[in-house]
Amino acid sequence: MINFITRYFTSLWAFITSPFRAIWRLICKVFPPREFTVMDTPRGNVYTFRQSSFWRFTKFCGKIGLIIWAAWSTYVFVYHRPLLQKRTQQLEEAKALHTRHMTDLQTYLKKYNDLTRNLNVIDDKILNSKKLTDKEKEDLMNSRIKTWGELDFLRTRITEMFTNDEYTAEYTKLSELSTEFELTRAENEELKKRNTQIVESMKKISEADNQIVNLVSKLTTDNTTELKDHMKNINSTIASLGLTQKTLIKNANKYTNPFVGAAFSPLDFDKELDPKYQKLAEDLELWHGLSKLNTLLPLGAPVEKVRITSNYGMRNDPFTGELKRHRGIDFAGKIGTELMAVAPGRVVSAGERVGYGTTVEIDHGLGFTTLYAHLSQIMVARGDWVRPGTVVGLGGSTGRSTGPHLHYEIRYKGVPFDPSKFVKE
Repeated sequence: MINFITRYFTSLWAFITSPFRAIWRLICKVFPPREFTVMDTPRGNVYTFRQSSFWRFTKFCGKIGLIIWAAWSTYVFVYHRPLLQKRTQQLEEAKALHTRHMTDLQTYLKKYNDLTRNLNVIDDKILNSKKLTDKEKEDLMNSRIKTWGELDFLRTRITEMFTNDEYTAEYTKLSELSTEFELTRAENEELKKRNTQIVESMKKISEADNQIVNLVSKLTTDNTTELKDHMKNINSTIASLGLTQKTLIKNANKYTNPFVGAAFSPLDFDKELDPKYQKLAEDLELWHGLSKLNTLLPLGAPVEKVRITSNYGMRNDPFTGELKRHRGIDFAGKIGTELMAVAPGRVVSAGERVGYGTTVEIDHGLGFTTLYAHLSQIMVARGDWVRPGTVVGLGGSTGRSTGPHLHYEIRYKGVPFDPSKFVKE
């Protein structure tokens, strides 16, 4: 054995590890190293990356493991879920059966106590009453036999309860129905009194309801009017985008993000109710939509001190002198001027753009985005949620710029439009 090892292997360790090295050579043969290149188009840089055999083999094992896990999860979901539902249903049926048995058992126990007491009374009369006529004695004996018969029947029913799977409760006796009738009549009288009190309470509730509906209707109307006045300046801009205020309100009610909350669920009332409730529901929906819309839309200026140096529209290009469309508004400012978000949203881009230099773009929802260009420094990262007033960057002169300023754009579905009325709202 030692001669074999020394003849074909350099050491004992080489002999021990030879199977593992053979496996590794097979892995390297199946998964040879690879190189691939990635070109950074804006900067013109080319990067080369290398994937080793170990990395490729590890990824392959991970994919196989993921496939096995997905297959097993699917099998468990498809096979075991119906089984679990069946077991749950059986458990619920068992619970219902147990509850029914306990209720019947309590009824039978009460009946047993009543029958036992009646039997004792009959026996006492038979034993201690000396002046009983033959007819009275016969009646007492018949009553005693009847009571014993009911006790025996009760024992049979209790036995059947615990031995028969198709057991059902015993029908109520006529005497019990009579007693229940008396109780029901007394309860009915009590219910009549309570019904009178409820009618009086309902009148008071109806009056209070009318006051509340009128008050809420007035509040929603006043707030809706105020919100509509706030948006009056931008109605023409919205119309130029092919939108209507009604469409925006509807979309705003459906929109959700961490800063404006969940979507609004419209109230829906029975058509047979007073129309004032449906009118109130519509007013509340309109008010909520307008309120949310005023929060979501990028209304206001992104700088503290507003001084516009170039408006949206046609102008002479500062570099070529040719007439060219300016796609945003330029705000004067020094390098380092704080630039703020005007509405809540999520940063979808933070980096360099050709011509724009260092930029930040924020998605405010409903298709509206704002873009900040020529920044000297970015203060947020892609994916961040920002509130109104959050500093997203500092003013600068990067990109195609003739001096420190902020180039500010508002876009709808990626297309810039004149933001002047949004800024001067």
